[in-house]
Amino acid sequence: MKTNLLNFDLPGLTAHFAQMGEKPFRARQVMRWMHLGGIADFTDMTDLAKSLRHKLLDNAEVKVPDLLIEQKSADGTCKWLLDVGTGNGVETVFIPEDTRGTLCISSQIGCALECMFCSTGRQGFNRNLTTAEIIGQLWWANKALGVTPKDERVISNVVMMGMGEPLANFDNVVTALSIMLDDHGYGLSRRRVTVSTSGMVPQMDRLKEVMPVALAISLHASNDQVRDKLIPLNKKYPLNQLMAACQRYLVKAPRDFITFEYIMLKGINDAPEHARELIALVKDVPCKFNLIPFNPFTNSGFERSTNERIRVFREILQEAGFVVTVRKTRGDDIDAACGQLAGKVKDKTQRQQKWQLVQG
Repeated sequence: MKTNLLNFDLPGLTAHFAQMGEKPFRARQVMRWMHLGGIADFTDMTDLAKSLRHKLLDNAEVKVPDLLIEQKSADGTCKWLLDVGTGNGVETVFIPEDTRGTLCISSQIGCALECMFCSTGRQGFNRNLTTAEIIGQLWWANKALGVTPKDERVISNVVMMGMGEPLANFDNVVTALSIMLDDHGYGLSRRRVTVSTSGMVPQMDRLKEVMPVALAISLHASNDQVRDKLIPLNKKYPLNQLMAACQRYLVKAPRDFITFEYIMLKGINDAPEHARELIALVKDVPCKFNLIPFNPFTNSGFERSTNERIRVFREILQEAGFVVTVRKTRGDDIDAACGQLAGKVKDKTQRQQKWQLVQG
């Protein structure tokens, strides 16, 4: 089998080339061709020695997931379903805004965490994505958006908020982050790359040491009783442990705050007393809040909070001195909004069958 070079960050690619008897600068050249240039054919890497090109053609490849479906929303949001083999597909979403373009990347085929309000969580779980499949989503999006090396950057921000729990696929995600940040890769700043986690505390501590990018926490509840029901992982790492991990992360974080994401569920977590509980919960963690109106999906069992309920909730937090945003619903007409990504998952957990029985 040929080696997919998209699985390597620069240190890994340099080591691989050393095994081939090639000097380190060759790895940098190939890295730039693959990521800055979006080139997958070694014959087009014109400043490589012919002998190296032949060697690469025989033993290596630059293989990204194939496109299955492309959808474009009325608001400009784009969603791609990419083929990751054996009947599985993952979804990647590009959200254009006036001042930035954000790409939402998946890290797993499905998700094993089973968060109750998340469409991905209902799909079950198949496997972790490889580094090539993770970074291949960024590679593909650049191609699809017509980006060339001379163009102004279209994708200015990357968020690991697609299908899956990024920190459950730690090593492959960190290698992909390394490529995103490398000047020979995509040259993004740590402040513009965000990893979202449901609260895997040990992995948060590891990320702080090896790849401290911006951090977002899928919080979604103000107390353990509610969060245990919404996010089963909370039973393992309850809120007091999660808040302590956030404080530790900020020591090396590129931003001086944590983003807490909070999905607004009617009658579940949207009461004024929940907002006041949040204020007490995060009192020692510099943070901002991103309130997310729930995006319904079939048989979810939840409803979106009313606009008035969200307004009151936001104002309570703002009056306590917090920066609060209410996320605009983008790409809702193509099921590209937060919590709606489902992809194609050959479930190994039998969760899909379980939910069918529950709903039946």
